[in-house]
Amino acid sequence: MVGKKNVVFGFLYLVLTAALGPYMVNMYEGYGAVVGEKQQSVGRLQQLKTNNFEEDLEALSAEQIAKANTDGILSLNKLLNTEAEIDAIKGGPHAHGNLEALLNVAAGLTLCFIAVAPMFKQLISWLFIGGAVLHSGMLYLRAFGFEWANTLILAGPWLVLLGLLLIGIAAAMGFRGELVRD
Repeated sequence: MVGKKNVVFGFLYLVLTAALGPYMVNMYEGYGAVVGEKQQSVGRLQQLKTNNFEEDLEALSAEQIAKANTDGILSLNKLLNTEAEIDAIKGGPHAHGNLEALLNVAAGLTLCFIAVAPMFKQLISWLFIGGAVLHSGMLYLRAFGFEWANTLILAGPWLVLLGLLLIGIAAAMGFRGELVRD
């Protein structure tokens, strides 16, 4: 059964991508410090507003208020930038890896019900596996700092699209309602 390797690969790749997602998010150890910094500077602004911009029973000058505002804005910006990096991980390699893993499972199961030339089925099977590795796999490597992976990322989606096209053609040619022995 040609599709068996896609099903096995898909489930194992899903475990890998699902496990790497939270690990990659935890790579941002400074996130807690950034949140604390934001809380401190924005909390100070809230306290100043509550006290009519007085601190220690003395009115603040315009310059002191401006500096407090600047600290608050910069800490919010730093937090947003840190969250954007974390969201890029969740939306990039993590989501694509999970999707491509499940796509391999679906393609593998579908190949088990298609009666076409075994070499054609092998080509389709390897296109899906190669597409997943060269797309989401390279996205993971890039997120871990391997910039050379950028050179291979674009090949992955094209392989997946070609696999989808060919599996559609194969299904039109020889889809059966029962398992096919290869």
